Amino acid sequence: MPETSQAAALPAIPDSRGTNLYVADTALADLLRIYLPADVRQHLEPHLRRLGAQAGGQLDELALSADKNPPTLQHRTRAGQNVQKINKHPAYVELERVAYSELGLAAMTHRGGVLDWPAPFPPLAKYALTFLFVQAEFGLCCPVSMTDSLTSTLRKFGNPELVARFLPQLTSLDFDELYQGAMFMTEQGAGSDVSQVSTRAYRAGDDWKLSGDKWFCSNPDAGLAMVLARPEGAPDGIKGLGLFLLPKTLLDGSRNSYRIIRLKDKMGSRSMASGEIQLEGATAYLVGELGRGFNHMADMINMSRLSNGVRAAGLMRRAVGEALFIARNRKAFGKQLIEMPLMQRQLLKMMLPAEQARSMFMQTASCMERADGGDQDAQKLVRILTPLIKFRACRDARKVTGDAMEVRGGCGYIEEWSDPRLVRDAHLGSIWEGTSNIVALDVLRSIKRDNTLDCLHAYLRKLLQAPGIPAPSAELLTRTLDSVAALVATVAAAPDDVDVRRAASALYHIATAIFFAWEAAQSGSDARRLAFAHLLLKHRLLPVNPLTVASDARQQPVWQALLAEQALPLAAAMILLPA
Repeated sequence: MPETSQAAALPAIPDSRGTNLYVADTALADLLRIYLPADVRQHLEPHLRRLGAQAGGQLDELALSADKNPPTLQHRTRAGQNVQKINKHPAYVELERVAYSELGLAAMTHRGGVLDWPAPFPPLAKYALTFLFVQAEFGLCCPVSMTDSLTSTLRKFGNPELVARFLPQLTSLDFDELYQGAMFMTEQGAGSDVSQVSTRAYRAGDDWKLSGDKWFCSNPDAGLAMVLARPEGAPDGIKGLGLFLLPKTLLDGSRNSYRIIRLKDKMGSRSMASGEIQLEGATAYLVGELGRGFNHMADMINMSRLSNGVRAAGLMRRAVGEALFIARNRKAFGKQLIEMPLMQRQLLKMMLPAEQARSMFMQTASCMERADGGDQDAQKLVRILTPLIKFRACRDARKVTGDAMEVRGGCGYIEEWSDPRLVRDAHLGSIWEGTSNIVALDVLRSIKRDNTLDCLHAYLRKLLQAPGIPAPSAELLTRTLDSVAALVATVAAAPDDVDVRRAASALYHIATAIFFAWEAAQSGSDARRLAFAHLLLKHRLLPVNPLTVASDARQQPVWQALLAEQALPLAAAMILLPA
């Protein structure tokens, strides 16, 4: 037989290329019906559908090319001028055009006219689109998020003249006019401990100048960056810091006085440039009050943290979607992989944290919209939910993407497929904008300073009153919630922080379990989310004897239905309720 005929006779490796990632993910549309106003959702539907097709095809191919061809730093022009330039691969530039100009991801909550919608979109609209986009391209979502969050921070704390000067370019849909944003905070001696920032700010006539080194600056050639610096004569520690807006180009068109020393050779997010910056008397503008620089930048950091959680949710969904596609289309030992109980269990262990992250970002985004409207309880909810999703979802993404790679088998380790990129990118989320320890401690800090635990406890109890949640489920969830709240309160009052991560994880699990139950009640006849709530109770929150055989023949048909991603009757979901 000719070699080509032999190859044609071999079974094809399952390849999901060309899948519409929105259409294939029926839960996304179902949840958006619950969380978004009907008119907004209906307007977004065709855009979500189009982006789903792009993310499963063209954008995914562009992302693979951009990952293989990272940016390079050019220090001089060919004529010998010391004008630095970051050269980006054309695939990355095309991704930028889609994100900033076609979709308006960085502008859509700040102005009307994006995607032909007359008003600014609610935050969840932006995050729903980002959730789809990141399933193709992760690295670019960092600059997009920083542009969005810099704009928000500038609008909140910048003086009116500064806002008027730069807001049009930050929110422009014209790719050639757009100013991208960045955040220059980290120094060699000031990573998690921001109080050690040594970058100096000083007066030169009416201007502020910045001098010092910033060690890790993503999107280093951005048009504008927020920079933490210590004004001359200011005290040590957090209270001595100021927040400054650093333009790349001065009013006369000349380049500002700072240099990119080198670009980082990163494990993941390779498509996007990160570098080291040396500030050499760069002109900058004070944002907000001197001495409250970190408080102001915390607004930008928290938005970036939530974006990290959304990105983790997107990475997990792409990984789960790939794993389900393979399991449904690959045969071994005479069976489809998805028919095998051990594989079903593995897939559910990936699906559950992916769904947790999705519900958590939708709830947080909904609270953010109310918080922006002045709702003080919603502000407290955002304050605690943001570090919770950053802490837990970003850690879960590392495991979920790794397990999905294993489902694909040997091909999953090959760089032609999406799996290695997902694994590498997933590790970023639990480091940037605060490591796991730092963000778990921030959960505790929100409880001590802002009394967020009582507010979240009351909010979750209110959700459990929704008609349609079965009484046995509501009773068990309520008892578990009260136990978790007692644990977290005890840890918050303890003299040390050794149990903080365990307490934060428990709080994340019970919150998402209750979100699941509430979502099921809103959906009417589909009890899939309630089934997820019961699985969370059993496997993450209630005592388990590790020596007990866990097999239950009644549960396997329910597992199969969940993995089919189809509506589930209430009776089936109740089979999973722990005794």
